[in-house]
Amino acid sequence: MTHAVLRTRLCELVGVDLPIVQTGMGWVSGARLTSATAEAGGLGILASATMTFAELSRAISEVQARTDRPFGVNMRADQPDLADRIDLLVRTGVRVASFATPPSQDAVAKLHDGGLLVIPTIGAPRHAEKMAGIGVDAVICQGLEGGGHTGEIPTSLLVSGCADVVDIPVIAAGGFRDGRGLVAALALGASGIAMGTRFLLTQESTVPDAVKQQYLAAKLTDTVRTSAVDGHPQRVLRTELVDELESSSPITRFPRAARNALTFRKLSGTSLVDLAKEGLAMKRNQDLSWSQIAMAGNAPMMTKATLVDGDLAAGVLPTGQVVGEIDELPTVADLVARIMVEADATLTALGA
Repeated sequence: MTHAVLRTRLCELVGVDLPIVQTGMGWVSGARLTSATAEAGGLGILASATMTFAELSRAISEVQARTDRPFGVNMRADQPDLADRIDLLVRTGVRVASFATPPSQDAVAKLHDGGLLVIPTIGAPRHAEKMAGIGVDAVICQGLEGGGHTGEIPTSLLVSGCADVVDIPVIAAGGFRDGRGLVAALALGASGIAMGTRFLLTQESTVPDAVKQQYLAAKLTDTVRTSAVDGHPQRVLRTELVDELESSSPITRFPRAARNALTFRKLSGTSLVDLAKEGLAMKRNQDLSWSQIAMAGNAPMMTKATLVDGDLAAGVLPTGQVVGEIDELPTVADLVARIMVEADATLTALGA
């Protein structure tokens, strides 16, 4: 890396060498992938929303046994044991807390008091302004092209729009895989890029090989943004199951969703009381119907069916549109190094 522009505000803020973030993908971003990203010089993020408290504690210990570099933990702002998880992050010296849903000002203050940086994911410039207003340290701006839950605004418009309205570092997400994308993001005003699908398709990702091959076979037109999985727009690979869900009614989807929500409760160690509290919080904060809440509880199990159990017929495969441009499975170290070489070469070609 020879161009000084590649040493961005994100690098200085977090203490990483490279402006590359591996996102906290449920069932995917475990200790092995997170530590590999950190060792390669980027910011790896553990996905804790699909972990029990005990699993998260073990995962943090495993990452710290593998690397002494900064890493993050992704959480849901409406988790019933959020306060305990924050205490764990503070106690173990985690560098970054990231959120898929907006954290409260109190949670941000508590994390800051414990020495952590707070980086939520947002989908609109007004959301970036709101998060900056409560004191977060940076925002991941995920555009329409992104995988999993994603918003309405294309990445290029979202990133530039967010960069125009906040003074904190903006991290671009949705459609990135190489050094050209990194340079484009910097030109739009970002301080780095965040990638999910590209890191899912690496050797350190624990996703079953047969499932990875399904991703690698996908074309740019093989994804769909659907609300049929959990009531919220989510980009996934188009499969027979997804087509079936889209063609069915919410009434016929509800019983299956409720069963899977209860199964996830058992796997995550959530009590029925906490499950009820979480449901009430989701209903209050997100204005969801009870059917949508059951679908939200159903989604993790449908994702686990593919990304953990390898059952392509029973689950969904969250993915960004960029999957259609990925055709190999490098190591994380090789991927990150290649992105930086490509970024450097792109800047040189542009006369920077």
